[in-house]
Amino acid sequence: MGVHAAVDAKWGGLARPAGDPLRLNKEKFIAVDRNRDAAFDPIYRPQALYNRAMEGFIANNETFLFQEVATNLPIYREDTGPTDFHLHLPPGGFQLVLVTSGMFTFDYDGQMFYVGPGAVILQSAIVHRQLFYTWSGLSTEENLRTPQSVVPDPMSMGFSGKFLEAFITDPVTFPNPTVVATDLIDEAETARTAFSHPLHDRPRDAGFWFQDPLSLDALFKPLAAGDAAGIAAAGPVYVRDLGIEAPSGHLATGHIIATDPARQSLLPKSTTGTAQAEGLAKGEVVIYRVIRGSAEFRDEAGTTIALGTGDTVTMGQGALTLCGLGENTQVVRLGLLKGIDNLRRWTPTQRDEIDGLAGQIITAKNKRPMRSQGEPVGYLYK
Repeated sequence: MGVHAAVDAKWGGLARPAGDPLRLNKEKFIAVDRNRDAAFDPIYRPQALYNRAMEGFIANNETFLFQEVATNLPIYREDTGPTDFHLHLPPGGFQLVLVTSGMFTFDYDGQMFYVGPGAVILQSAIVHRQLFYTWSGLSTEENLRTPQSVVPDPMSMGFSGKFLEAFITDPVTFPNPTVVATDLIDEAETARTAFSHPLHDRPRDAGFWFQDPLSLDALFKPLAAGDAAGIAAAGPVYVRDLGIEAPSGHLATGHIIATDPARQSLLPKSTTGTAQAEGLAKGEVVIYRVIRGSAEFRDEAGTTIALGTGDTVTMGQGALTLCGLGENTQVVRLGLLKGIDNLRRWTPTQRDEIDGLAGQIITAKNKRPMRSQGEPVGYLYK
């Protein structure tokens, strides 16, 4: 890659965001984003259409952005293809990805991840890029209607690549510097190089987390009869813990609540134990997204709110209770924890200065003997 500039002394003042503090909305609010009203826009790249849960984002003080990313163009075009090496610097270094269809190849800090439906990646400001994605060849309208799933079955793996994504605050408000531009990447060298620099102060325990949908810790467990008593469903209710609480720096929890199709066993299940229901009670603010199927919620007055595939509800804790699940339903639940209130936003000046540094931010590199060996070390600290 050549020689890069040394760290400038003034960067010490950019070690952590210095803007306004974040504040979760802890009132008992309810904000629904309906799939029928969704706008899919190529905000950052022409091949990726973004559907943002804007009602929930605004109602929650623009603190946590949840969105769907749908691949919609082939990878071989000149204006699409692999991304550059870049990183995200949201408050808390929080980026969550849950793949829901198709296949992707991601490179995180020199390690390759070949992922399909149900794979979870949570990262704390690691240098990364997207190398490959599948595209079905369908029209935009048909592509956006293709079913999504957290189970890596052959049908869902054959569609265009899609994933659900979450950031703390909006990506336009924090730095997203390019580390190595696409036309400067040397595949024999760059992809095996880990970078580090002093621009990020991670929360305690925050790091990199990858959960394969077929790993033992990702298997679905039945919700105990007593805990599921208030949820009307045709069959057993199952829960998968995404395992993100500790690696997020205790900023969020994540679970998938699901049912099987009628007379089928689709969900990969554990043969021992039941789901820990207390995990489903965490969160100052809670987000539910229906990946497939249908779900019903009840407010304190007894009014029922029905959600269908692609709908999202964001709420203050206790504003709604999950009371019903349809057959073949998969719902992701994110609980936003009070630690988010300890974070600050980047100031516009900080954001623009760090974005402008681009490749100069590389200050050290460490090559591994093989891509698959070693833990990710490209966090933004020394």
